[in-house]
Amino acid sequence: MYLYWFHPGVTPLIVVASAVSSSDRQSEVENVIRFILYGSIISVENIDPSLTVLQYLREQLYRSGTKEGCAEGDCGACTVVVGELVDGRISLKSVNACIQFVAMLQGKVLFTVESLKAGQGKTLHPVQQAMVDSHGSQCGFCTSGFVMSLFALFKTTVNPDRQQITDALSGNLCRCTGYRPIIDAALKMHNIDNKQQGWINRPALIKPQPVDDYEQRVIYLLEKIRPQHSLYLNHSGKNYYAPLTLNELAQLRQDKPQATLVAGNTDVGLWVNKQLRELPDVISLVMVDELKTIRSSASDITIGAAVSLSEAFQALVIYYPELTDLFRRFASKPVCNAGTLVGNVANGSPIGDSMPILLALQAVLILRKGSVQRELSLDKFYQGYQQKDLKPGEFIEAIRIPININNYKLASYKVSKRYDQDISAVCAAFVMALDESAKVAHVRIAYGGMAAIPARAKQTERILCGRQWDEQVLTEAREQLAQDFFPLSDVRATSSYRQKIAQNLLTRFYLETKAQQSPGIFQLRDLDVVS
Repeated sequence: MYLYWFHPGVTPLIVVASAVSSSDRQSEVENVIRFILYGSIISVENIDPSLTVLQYLREQLYRSGTKEGCAEGDCGACTVVVGELVDGRISLKSVNACIQFVAMLQGKVLFTVESLKAGQGKTLHPVQQAMVDSHGSQCGFCTSGFVMSLFALFKTTVNPDRQQITDALSGNLCRCTGYRPIIDAALKMHNIDNKQQGWINRPALIKPQPVDDYEQRVIYLLEKIRPQHSLYLNHSGKNYYAPLTLNELAQLRQDKPQATLVAGNTDVGLWVNKQLRELPDVISLVMVDELKTIRSSASDITIGAAVSLSEAFQALVIYYPELTDLFRRFASKPVCNAGTLVGNVANGSPIGDSMPILLALQAVLILRKGSVQRELSLDKFYQGYQQKDLKPGEFIEAIRIPININNYKLASYKVSKRYDQDISAVCAAFVMALDESAKVAHVRIAYGGMAAIPARAKQTERILCGRQWDEQVLTEAREQLAQDFFPLSDVRATSSYRQKIAQNLLTRFYLETKAQQSPGIFQLRDLDVVS
């Protein structure tokens, strides 16, 4: 293990002479994971590629402040904060350590609950002090996770309001203290008189604070470990590949078409933890900068395969503010910070919440095999349960979503047993436009949870198209929905419940849009309603 060490107020020093220098890295094969923890550059080698950050912290570093609760990214007891360089500043995000592989820390900085006292002796961080002052802990098992979620919020948002606080804590569960004192702590954490105010990175509508001494030191270390080559790990017959460029990824995918692709690991992590699956070959997208881009034009927004859900949703709500509530309820902050929109699409779960609205908006996938690209409409991608139109060696490079729609009505609704942090029983999406005579000129309706794949209600669309948007056509459309889908019963909902909810969501869309009719020509795409 090689360490770079610094003391607060002192320029970082290399204290281990054998540490790998920047020039040395240019010629070596990267088979060592390097990340920053507690002011040190830690080098890790010869580990199981599927070893999680949580296991590494607790079992090898004995940093037991990070807890294991559910081991599936639901309870938040394992929450840590990860940072990386973005445009010369450190971008922080909370993630679940239980479903992140250690290899995914390559080139990043990791903060655990123990890190908050770095250089401060016995002085508590303002977040911790606010929790103490507000009596925000009882048994304490969940406390470190709450503290880390609030630490991420503290570092990125000045004086957050209650909504921002509850969003930040949506992935943290407490079974004894209750949330009121924890929210109280969050409301007062910026008022604690302490020098650890830290930096603000890329906040919405807030000018970033100047780089302080602590951030400058972390930037220095991050520059030292900036990846220069692709990462390859091998242990006990397991292989982990993290290519650095898109071309490397494309070639690797062709060479190993059966390998498991990971980006945020929010699903694959559960394969390891819950299903105890062995992953002989894993290809990670997290180091490919070309896949982390969001590009917009006058007609479309294109989101790369490694763009997180948080970043993708933030970009999409600019054009579709109607989807704000759906995106808020999609998953917890740590899950959205790690998971990707393209990963959710590629997973193809029949209860994935992003697919219905993407189907309704006529999203297009950009697929790649080697150097060859092809485009495919999303509603042609799913061919059956866990069956997709992907050729061996092919992967999704990006998703393109239209944004040039005028005179439209758009909505998406999620129905689940819990408001936050729950899997949908039914998720519905609607896009509709009326012509000058108030007839339906264009309509696309899609549902999740109603079939083996996310799917459109094409027969219902046919009934609506060309008709007046009134109660008579609504009644016919409700009846047709029962013929479009034949859902299963499971632990989340019965078949009859799902049918009724699907019909009621169509009625809700009607009631919400009927009162604000604005006839006009639909300008999304020149495609037939049942294309």
